Amino acid sequence: MQFFGGSEISPSPPVPTASGNNSHMLYIFNRNGICLLYREWNRPLKTLSPQQDQKLMFGLLFSLKSLTAKMDPTSAEKGNLGVPQLPGESCSFHSFSTNSYKLSFMESPSGIKIILVTHPRISDLREAPKYIYNLYVEYVVKNPLYSPGNSIRCELFNTNVDQYVRGLG
Repeated sequence: MQFFGGSEISPSPPVPTASGNNSHMLYIFNRNGICLLYREWNRPLKTLSPQQDQKLMFGLLFSLKSLTAKMDPTSAEKGNLGVPQLPGESCSFHSFSTNSYKLSFMESPSGIKIILVTHPRISDLREAPKYIYNLYVEYVVKNPLYSPGNSIRCELFNTNVDQYVRGLG
């Protein structure tokens, strides 16, 4: 897999083993906290409007990133809160689980944040957000009709993401 660019989409990473469609939601945020894409598949309970849900999710991510940066026992310099960091820089989180869901997270160097919420029994999904990011680069960023900061409306991207995410469980 060619991460952060490349001219061809590599085969999708191995999907975790579980039965049924266990993907609930997908969020893609830009560095400013604007939700570029929000998708639901198998969400058992809908309590908030999509806009409230997106604000809550971005706030959760901001808080978790701040917490992991401030709790880093290996770094005396804690850095600015909310500033995108390169992979491997400082302390970061990739996922967490509760008894009802698992959240997987990836942030690109450009500040694009990909969040995938699934059933908690799904195994490690570190490669899934990376694969979705590669689809984003290939079908959205390289599209001359796309303006950065706008919602993602590319049918090829949406179709490929739907097929991939539905295959996760």
